[in-house]
Amino acid sequence: MLKNLTAISQKLTPNLRQILGNTAWLFTEKIVQMGLGLLVGVWVARYLGPEQFGRFNYATALVGLFGPFAKLGLDSIVIRNLARDSSYKNETLGTAFVLKLIGSIVMLFVAVGVITISTPDATANNIEARWLVGIVAAGAIFQSFEIIDYWFQSQVQAKYSVWARNVAYVVISVVKVVLIQTKAPLVAFAIAMATEYALSAIGFVITYQLQGNLIKAWQVNLRYAKLLLKDSWPLILSGIVIMIYMRIDQIMLGQMVGDKSVGIYSAAVKISELWYFVPAAIVNSVFPSIVQAKQISETVYYERMQKLFNVVTVLAYAVAIPVTFLSDRIVTLIYGEYYLEAGAILNVHIWCGLFVSLGVAREIWLTTEGLMKFSAATTAVGAAVNVVLNYFLIDKYGGLGAAFATVVAQILSAYAVGAFYPRTRKIFIHQTKAITLIGLFNR
Repeated sequence: MLKNLTAISQKLTPNLRQILGNTAWLFTEKIVQMGLGLLVGVWVARYLGPEQFGRFNYATALVGLFGPFAKLGLDSIVIRNLARDSSYKNETLGTAFVLKLIGSIVMLFVAVGVITISTPDATANNIEARWLVGIVAAGAIFQSFEIIDYWFQSQVQAKYSVWARNVAYVVISVVKVVLIQTKAPLVAFAIAMATEYALSAIGFVITYQLQGNLIKAWQVNLRYAKLLLKDSWPLILSGIVIMIYMRIDQIMLGQMVGDKSVGIYSAAVKISELWYFVPAAIVNSVFPSIVQAKQISETVYYERMQKLFNVVTVLAYAVAIPVTFLSDRIVTLIYGEYYLEAGAILNVHIWCGLFVSLGVAREIWLTTEGLMKFSAATTAVGAAVNVVLNYFLIDKYGGLGAAFATVVAQILSAYAVGAFYPRTRKIFIHQTKAITLIGLFNR
């Protein structure tokens, strides 16, 4: 077996071996972080209880909402530029680092300002919420050093970034266990999160320097900074819309109902979204073959799209149907009796997975057809619908209303909107065949 694998490896081109090795490192990172994240994350949730767990998730959601100000949409642009021409590495990294640093500081002030305005009363809980937001947002400043990760990605050297992030993740996971054992206060977990960002930054710097690179060689070019921002501003806007889409339910729950409701809702969502990496991995794997099929013929192209829709749909049904019937047991088994109310929320939210999967698969088609503006528009529609429905449903139904709002918004943005635009109607029909299983049996 080992000899066969060695023989196959030797037949691969050096470039392909590098790509496969890079993918393996990224996959390893996901496995480590998912495994530890589930075990330690559940332990933390049980220790804190719904109310404190909700307050913590509200703080991280609020900081995440303003995350695009820190990232500035620079990741894909910087990676692209470095991959095209690495001779301007120091100028690119130095300029992008300063932009991200300024953006992170802006995010810190905006997040702290918003939480201060939205919690005017000086109660103990409000003061604690302000501290949580301030600490998490301050820690995010260290994410400016992710610019080093962009360099490694551009050189297909993910292992260095994986080492930096995983060491930090494992260390802080151990720290969280110690915090639980010593009955530490909630703020300590926010400090742990901020420290993880700092440790990752240190790891990035060390690995970068060990590869013979020098951070002190970085340069800042104002003209290049303007060019980067000119390229990235649509991605900044898109990032803001996406974060509204992803975080607004928890923020509105916290404002309209309370921290406990956020904690219960967050517990359900973490279970519901646990498997989302699977359809993403499938889609990434088949992306090249579908792009190639477009060059062969339209028939082969759409046959492969239909097969992809069928696979992710069957997978989503295989997850959603059992969870629908076992949601209460799953929640109590993982989180305990204090989170029992999350069962009903999970019962509804789990069906987001079907339309998330269809939406991820549809992105291949939109990208191949050059319809990325449609993708951005549908995300904006979903975000707007989510906000409006949350406003009306949360007041009456709490977390369950937020789950319904999210499912409806996902149905509209990932599926239904396609019926109203002539150029996307054909792919809407293919999605419908997958949902109804017609595409599976009519082969």
